[in-house]
Amino acid sequence: MKQITARLPDTLIEALDATAMHLKQSRADIVREALKRYLEDLDDFTVSLERLRDPTDPDLDWGRVKAELLCSD
Repeated sequence: MKQITARLPDTLIEALDATAMHLKQSRADIVREALKRYLEDLDDFTVSLERLRDPTDPDLDWGRVKAELLCSD
């Protein structure tokens, strides 16, 4: 595993320390999980934007999608 260094504002460090204490985890564990989730969300967002910009992708009928989701058990 490699190590990185980042400079963070004092307020962010205080929030990180409070969260670490509350969850009984290390700063590193929380930063690692937060970064992992951020990158996953960013990847999902990028894929979504690409699909929205794809003129060959069929349009969704949101009413039909909603109905299908509500009826699926």
